[in-house]
Amino acid sequence: MTGILSRSRGAGIFAALFALFLCSLHLNAQVKVLRVDPAQTDPAIATVHGPHIALYDPNAPSRHRLFLFLVGTHGSAAGSQKIDSAFAGWGYHAISLDYEDNVVAVAGAHSLDPETFGLYRKTIVTGAPGSKLIEVSPANSILNRFQKLLVYLTAHDPNGGWDEFLDNGQPVWSRIIVAGHSQGSGHAAYIAKLFRVDRVLMFSGPQDYMDDLNKPAPWQARPGATPPSRFFAFLALHDPFNVHHQIANCMALMDLSQPDTLMVEPGEAIQGDHHILINNFPTKNYHGSTLFPQFENVWEYMATVNVE
Repeated sequence: MTGILSRSRGAGIFAALFALFLCSLHLNAQVKVLRVDPAQTDPAIATVHGPHIALYDPNAPSRHRLFLFLVGTHGSAAGSQKIDSAFAGWGYHAISLDYEDNVVAVAGAHSLDPETFGLYRKTIVTGAPGSKLIEVSPANSILNRFQKLLVYLTAHDPNGGWDEFLDNGQPVWSRIIVAGHSQGSGHAAYIAKLFRVDRVLMFSGPQDYMDDLNKPAPWQARPGATPPSRFFAFLALHDPFNVHHQIANCMALMDLSQPDTLMVEPGEAIQGDHHILINNFPTKNYHGSTLFPQFENVWEYMATVNVE
């Protein structure tokens, strides 16, 4: 009897998982995925790892928001398709950008120049000279790549609704959520210093802690266009890049005197107003765990919790 019951339960679990799999296939089938060679948007732009990725679900009620995601070091835009697809399914337009991400952020960790990290971010985001870690032309900067991609999508996918995020050819930042993983999290935060965005979602970062000076890079605490209440972070407790340094960086960006942290679990509802969320998920890939689809509940919380 016990064996039969076990097999029955196993069959029931298998059936439920199979049904969930079919459902996910159905949902993913609704998401429209566009792959755009960066050079198609501007001949001066070079492809780093592959195409830009743009997604939306034409059948989902629109949130009238664009989710811009910046991958981590050596990452390709296609590598973030799980989180991009989740946001598309929730009614967001989503873009994952191909950009110059081959110099790891922590390359500046032992610099004695407090501006090292700020210049690194400025160069990659805007193309301005000055960084000793990396050179990026204005044409190949994140801002130019993003603006040219939005213009391209508006022209080549006229029914996609991309024009909602452009005004006179420039991004409407108030309707844009900027997000990123690892290196990309710091770029997202830097963009939010330049423009007032809808909110900032940082995953496994930023890494802008000055080890030899024992403090966060000062650019993070400087006033910016986006209010600190619109910054959110999702970190991993055992991240090899040092979660304590990441928390200190987030506190500087969020203008916090005390850490606002909350341990979270996959699938569990998150109550209250929290800005630094931390997981202790059992995995060998702690740094990547913040992008595991098991944590869709955390992603949605960060994107929707009240910021006023």
